[in-house]
Amino acid sequence: MKKIALLLFALSLCFNLSAQKLYDENENAKEKIDTAIKQAQKENKHVLIQMGGNWCKWCLRFDEFVKNNNEISKVLEENYIVLHINHNKKDIETLERLEHPERFGFPVIIILDENGKRLHTQNSYYLEEGESYHAKKVLSCFKDWTPKAIKGIKE
Repeated sequence: MKKIALLLFALSLCFNLSAQKLYDENENAKEKIDTAIKQAQKENKHVLIQMGGNWCKWCLRFDEFVKNNNEISKVLEENYIVLHINHNKKDIETLERLEHPERFGFPVIIILDENGKRLHTQNSYYLEEGESYHAKKVLSCFKDWTPKAIKGIKE
């Protein structure tokens, strides 16, 4: 009986972990971006959007790569409000607002200033290395678009 209970517990734990998704397919992207812009204004940061989907192994891989690199995570935390926006081809308003980043494949990184102006769209293909990502390239990309970098302030 204990073995069955333990097995059921393990299965439920696995199910709950697999149910957690990086991208919310039911989110209102416009509201999410607008809220992030307001927060960026208050915190003197930029908004970094990772657009993709739970169906994209490279999107999930990129998120894990960034989270597991302390130097990259620190740059993000100090300089950006980070969002994961689910690509929805029917959400034309968001795609137009972001100047159709889906043309670069997924994940695609979009950086907005504190007023919501698009500063940069990064094709993540150029950040890849083998079956992962190149830490120096990712770090350089994120550092190049910080609020201080845009103002010409050296860190």
